[in-house]
Amino acid sequence: MKALGVKPNLLTYNTLLHAMSKAGKPWYVKSIYKEMIDSDILPSNITYFVLVRSYARARYAADALAAYREMREKGMELDVLLYNMLLSMCADIGYVDKAVELFKTMKATEDGCQPDCWSYSSLITAYACNGNVAEAERTLNEMMEAGFQTNIVVFTSIIQCYGKAKRIDDVVRSFDRLREVGISPDDRFCGCLLNVLTQTPRGEIGKVIRCIEESNSQLGSVVKLILDAETTENLLQKEAEQLFRDISKDVRKGYSNCLIDVCVNTNQLGRASLLLNLAMQLGIYLPMQSKSDTQWYLHVKHLSFGAALTALEAWVDDMSRAIEDGEELPPLLGIYTGHWKHKYAGGGLASALESHLRQLKAPFYEAPDKAGWFLTTNIAAKSWLNSRNPATLVIA
Repeated sequence: MKALGVKPNLLTYNTLLHAMSKAGKPWYVKSIYKEMIDSDILPSNITYFVLVRSYARARYAADALAAYREMREKGMELDVLLYNMLLSMCADIGYVDKAVELFKTMKATEDGCQPDCWSYSSLITAYACNGNVAEAERTLNEMMEAGFQTNIVVFTSIIQCYGKAKRIDDVVRSFDRLREVGISPDDRFCGCLLNVLTQTPRGEIGKVIRCIEESNSQLGSVVKLILDAETTENLLQKEAEQLFRDISKDVRKGYSNCLIDVCVNTNQLGRASLLLNLAMQLGIYLPMQSKSDTQWYLHVKHLSFGAALTALEAWVDDMSRAIEDGEELPPLLGIYTGHWKHKYAGGGLASALESHLRQLKAPFYEAPDKAGWFLTTNIAAKSWLNSRNPATLVIA
């Protein structure tokens, strides 16, 4: 259009924004919106709705909330759908206070913005982020008093909340209640139970395994194989591979992370490595190492702590073998954790890995100007690797 001398108007920009949002390209949405503002074209209600939807789905929290604030300041119409997108985003990234603020605003607003079932579900999920059982239960009771029925999303969140608080009997009670009301567990619910298992004290893991088996017998079988000392590697690999092929693609990484965590938590380090390699072969994880003449990096972003430590062990072994073969390490070595914090995690992967590296006395230090990066030189790394006892495992 510009090449023809035609100036884009509001409709043109809204159409482009909608197309980029639908294509899942929020960075283009930002660029197009900036061009629109620079062209002195005032955004409409539709413009802001597309912005919020695109940013919220991509978890661009600052941008989504900024667009929301602008809408309110301009007195624009907001509906339940828009609020629910923001609530879902906040719940997913652990913005509990912001989720509560949005929910209270909805309740204080008239004209069709009162919370619905999904609003309550997201708030319960937000409280589950930090294990705030009391508020999660209060919100659940309020939801039921408002006439809304519990659904699989609510049960998933409340069980995760109980698991984080290590209230395993409440996990079992909620699971039994789910079966009583006739709700069938789905893959995400089973993933929730698997995540709870990684946080469960050893004396109570049998209770959670029973819930997993009743929800998905195939998953329960793989968990029991991991915990059975007599299980052969071939059998575990065969059954785990079949499980990964049978479950939906969007939960494979979560299942893999949790199964590896179960291995690490029970000191089944060889099995953790087996599952990590299997997941790599199946394309569940992207390649984790990148190497050139000048740098050698390990990427563990979006891995659980156990999976990250297993990948770290493999990387350290690769570096040790390289030195034994007379190979010179690249000048710069680094580990990238990202600064993402999982919604149910007590802390980010970066802080957990930093603590572990200190325990190992590994010469990796967080880069002050690059969030989530831990860097070292080849000289420091080689000295550390040569000083380590060959029998010492990375996962301590």
